[in-house]
Amino acid sequence: MLVEHYGFREPPFLLTPDPRVFYASQGHSRAYAHLVYGIAQREGFIIVTGEVGAGKTTLIERLCAELEPGAFIVSRIETSQVQGEDLLRLVARGFGVPTAGTKADLLGAISDKLRATAGEGQPRHLLIVDEAQALSPTALEELRMLSNVTAGGRALLQTLLIGQPQLRRLIASPDLDQLRQRVLASYHLDGLSKAETRAYIEFRLRAAGWEGRPAWEEGAMERVHELTGGIPRRINRLCSRVLLAGALEKVDLLTIRMVEETAAELEADLGAGLKPGEEPAPPPDPGAGELAILRAAVEGLAKRLDALEKSSQRRERMLGQLADLVSTYTRRR
Repeated sequence: MLVEHYGFREPPFLLTPDPRVFYASQGHSRAYAHLVYGIAQREGFIIVTGEVGAGKTTLIERLCAELEPGAFIVSRIETSQVQGEDLLRLVARGFGVPTAGTKADLLGAISDKLRATAGEGQPRHLLIVDEAQALSPTALEELRMLSNVTAGGRALLQTLLIGQPQLRRLIASPDLDQLRQRVLASYHLDGLSKAETRAYIEFRLRAAGWEGRPAWEEGAMERVHELTGGIPRRINRLCSRVLLAGALEKVDLLTIRMVEETAAELEADLGAGLKPGEEPAPPPDPGAGELAILRAAVEGLAKRLDALEKSSQRRERMLGQLADLVSTYTRRR
């Protein structure tokens, strides 16, 4: 619909990472420079972190697309709370190494594979671990051990750890001090600035064939920044729906009102009214209902006991007052 109504060559705000439309913001350019610098050192770990949708995967896609052909053997792994031995099997599979056997067998097979291509002019091995914040400390320690595999004084494996901000806290653990000492470069991707958000939107539109139609009301793109925090994937999602709304209404001007109404619809549909970056509430505890009933019963009993105690105290005071009156009356008689 967008392509037909506005004449785009393709939808301008697809959510799938695409290195063809890599936008070199200040933050992304610096992160990319850290990656290039780290790879040039031929050893150790390179770490890139950022919020969900900040553009980490697009950054890696761009890097892989620009690596010299034949110069690298690249294995990309997406992790999900795997332990040390499971991670070694993923690494082995990524580099075409048999995964059968014990942990010692895996380490030996991976080491043999790395050393088999260690000669001059042979491709280097590059391991890219995405969603690395889900790794356990023991799994990270296994990666550090693999970084010890050397030949001729050179490391045979270099590792890129890509993950959400929790990865930085994980690596800061006292148990991972030896791994931290091998980190050559580290960068955290923040959201785009207000000016960068406008430039990013226009960049994506032009890449899809935009020539000014539809136009954007003054302040509408800035409102997109405020509602998305400058996170590229959030920008893509919101702008895609704003364009859809414009196409459905057959308008050639996208307004602040349309941006705000679309954002509200997205929050109602997908975010349960959450603000950007806000965490959803934890799922209800199956025993919460019974606990609430028990708590209410205990509170009710406490109130009744308190009332009885106060009633007893009033009764004692009344009896005391009555005794005083009887005594006074008796003396007067």
